[in-house]
Amino acid sequence: MGIGSDDQTLCARAVLHGGPVHQERGFVLHDGMQEWDSTLQVGTGLYLTTSRDILEAMAVGEGPAHAVVAPGCAGWGAGQLEFELGENTWLTAPVDNELLFDLPLERRWQTAAGRIGVDNLFRLTDYSGHA
Repeated sequence: MGIGSDDQTLCARAVLHGGPVHQERGFVLHDGMQEWDSTLQVGTGLYLTTSRDILEAMAVGEGPAHAVVAPGCAGWGAGQLEFELGENTWLTAPVDNELLFDLPLERRWQTAAGRIGVDNLFRLTDYSGHA
């Protein structure tokens, strides 16, 4: 089974930019564990699949109920992410499947920030530190 341009179920789905690393690979963040060739559970009821079979199933309407598709990912050297988290370079929020799958894309960023008490992301500086 292939994935063609006439597969309207998959063609209508937004495809996000996952990051600058491995842009030739597709990453699908989804709910509903099924038997895909390459799936990793990343949270309660939340999975990341990198194999083509999930895209083939989605193309014919047999994929997971909720999914975010993105080619590419971000990558860090050993200890780099831990260092950046320690320097408060990242805002982190609890996993929220409703936010990931149900909210319109344009509202997700601001809503995620609001759920950790940040009412306006545009007030943040482009540098970090410790208070």
